Amino acid sequence: MGKIGVICDSASDLPAHELERLGITMVSLTIRFGDEEFVDRVTLSIEEFWRRCAQSRTLPETSAPSPGSFQAAFQAAADQGCTGVIVLTLSAALSGTYQAAVVARDAFSDLIDVRVIDTQAVSMAEGLLVIEVAEMARDGSTLDELERFALGARSRVGVVAMLDTLDQLIKGGRIGGAKALIGQVLSIKPLLALRDGVVTEAGRQRTSARAMATIAATAREHAPLRRFALIHAQSTQVAALSALVADVVTEFPMLIADMGPTVGTHGGPGLIGLTWLEATPGEHR
Repeated sequence: MGKIGVICDSASDLPAHELERLGITMVSLTIRFGDEEFVDRVTLSIEEFWRRCAQSRTLPETSAPSPGSFQAAFQAAADQGCTGVIVLTLSAALSGTYQAAVVARDAFSDLIDVRVIDTQAVSMAEGLLVIEVAEMARDGSTLDELERFALGARSRVGVVAMLDTLDQLIKGGRIGGAKALIGQVLSIKPLLALRDGVVTEAGRQRTSARAMATIAATAREHAPLRRFALIHAQSTQVAALSALVADVVTEFPMLIADMGPTVGTHGGPGLIGLTWLEATPGEHR
């Protein structure tokens, strides 16, 4: 049985130390500020991204990786002796990344066995699934086993987050000016969740404190957890939210991850939230 390569995209927001620990390959989406194009986390760091956002009147744009980017990753895996590759992408409902990986797979099928999974998730909701699959691959699971697990585990992944500012929505034209103004005056904090691979509104709170209490309560409803992560975009409230969920039962310690350019473009600075993979007794381990 050969080695299995694990590939994800930069919308997973996986910290560099996790990529390195598990030998995961990240294929990056691109970010465009006007005429300038950057490769997420390759030619544009998270810090530089937020600096540019603060100076820009318009939203940056994101685009999916090319099939060629995935083909290069498949070739590298083959060169490293992998007999198979599993690719986990952000929700196909949010990006063309999944489709790009499928096109690459179809062009590469003679060289190496490639499976492409639409995680129906984004940010560390996607990332936690990638970590789980990568650990299973490291421990000797077959490509069929990894594919079956990933498809089954998608329904146990969740995310809930708070938008700290409506600036991104205003810049992106996704909200009427008057409605945005009212939201800012009242300090309303919209909550977001994922349903069937699509980002949806999950309610609103009048203050950050109430919003974070709601976020913590939502995560607690899904415990016991297999994996747990806090995601944020330069938020000053990481310690506060961490304290609120210190008692949540999770098999692995909670990870804290910085939201990168791909997802941050749409969420804006100050976004903070929780993602999880629910535990299932007796599964595969």
